[in-house]
Amino acid sequence: MNSTRDSHEAVLVEEILFWLQCKPGGVYVDCTLGYAGLASHILDHISPDGILVGIDRDAAALRESQTRLGGDSARVRLRHGNFRDLKAHVAESGVRRVDGVIFDLGVSSPQLDRAERGFSFREDGPLDMRMDQSEGRTAADLVRDLPETELADLIYHFGEERYSRRIARAIVQTRMLGAIETTWKLAAVVERAVPASYRHGRIHCATRTFQALRIAVNRELDVLEPALRDAVDILVPGGRVCAVSFHSLEDRIVKNTFRAMANGPGASLRLLTKKPVTASDNERNRNPRSRSAKLRVAERCSKECMQ
Repeated sequence: MNSTRDSHEAVLVEEILFWLQCKPGGVYVDCTLGYAGLASHILDHISPDGILVGIDRDAAALRESQTRLGGDSARVRLRHGNFRDLKAHVAESGVRRVDGVIFDLGVSSPQLDRAERGFSFREDGPLDMRMDQSEGRTAADLVRDLPETELADLIYHFGEERYSRRIARAIVQTRMLGAIETTWKLAAVVERAVPASYRHGRIHCATRTFQALRIAVNRELDVLEPALRDAVDILVPGGRVCAVSFHSLEDRIVKNTFRAMANGPGASLRLLTKKPVTASDNERNRNPRSRSAKLRVAERCSKECMQ
């Protein structure tokens, strides 16, 4: 049986390594380390004396990544926390400037596969969805406490769900009869709320609601733009930042942030990918998760181009 870390295949690895231009002795930061699927490749490319700083909110993922990466503290410096504190994590790792930063956004396959994490309704589990289980409110807390209007707005804006008001109304009506504390119970509420024709679409009718709750629980969109700007601040001239997103909300923030920093007299970035890089047909067939992945890359300007 494969271990949890082997069940997750990082997406766009070849493309990221190409654009990141990893070099021996370089310093790179993986802001979403996960189970080190990408980080292990980066570490190979920066050997023998490069430094990898890995950040993740998931303590379980960090423990497995420590093992996978060999636990060499001189080269591998892992930090438990949110990339909203990117500069602090890098400084506390003994690093000042870096050659590259990578964000692989969204949820990892092992997190989805573990029913006890509550990210997916493929198996029944507690409605948690916290990437860092040591802090914050769970999805069950939001489902229990939010007023109907706030729930509807959350599902609509973060899930881009057209039936958000019907779903929010059904949640409120159901919770009056008893708590909604498991993934299957919430999925069943959504199924009952939407039209029959919507239950048999390309994706499960509860997918967007679960996405919305996950984003809200982890405040994923709130911290993305500041973290991208911090990443650029710590890059050496010519250093690169790569961001892989999996839905339009994330991609829009990455695109707009990069563009804003690449325009005007004080521009600090040069855009390297005018359009997002997507997975090859071969990777799409091998790894379904890659089908929605979009990679954008920008380079820190030299001092000359910032004048």
